Amino acid sequence: MRYPRTIIFVDLSGFTSFIQRTDDEQAKAMLKDFREVSRDLASEVGVRIDKFLGDGFMAIAVDQNAGVIFSLELQRRFAERLGELRLRIGITSGDIILFEGEDYIGDAPNMASRLCDEAANYGILLPTEQAVHLPEGITAEPIGYFALRGFDQPVHASRLVGIAPTTYRNDTDEHWTRTPFAV
Repeated sequence: MRYPRTIIFVDLSGFTSFIQRTDDEQAKAMLKDFREVSRDLASEVGVRIDKFLGDGFMAIAVDQNAGVIFSLELQRRFAERLGELRLRIGITSGDIILFEGEDYIGDAPNMASRLCDEAANYGILLPTEQAVHLPEGITAEPIGYFALRGFDQPVHASRLVGIAPTTYRNDTDEHWTRTPFAV
């Protein structure tokens, strides 16, 4: 059975060279901050981080707009704290197969991952055909076609720009929704 989902791949671009220039403690502190802010934001907007992949992660949203808002807000929150590092984000919505309860299979996860790879100069990429009904204040700037590994036809992608609306926030004032969990 297939389920409609929005898949978000996020990568901390430049982290490999960053860890070569800094000490281990700085690298771990940067990665810890990246993960904590990402988890907290995911909780706020109703996105689930499926798995961390070193200096990146894959997240899942039931609603595309939640994924779009999550991506733009994550980019905003890290704009100043990353220094020379940048976020690359690829977003794709589509039907996925849930395999063994923990793996997502299909074009959407593959395309989101490939768009993330291409997003170094753009920030956030989304297939242009999916850039409809975006949240207020967010627009899609067409970039062009990308030949993505594993896809027969080039994919036309757009860059997402704008400011995420503040009305999306869930009630996250309760202690159990924050990391680290209080005991």
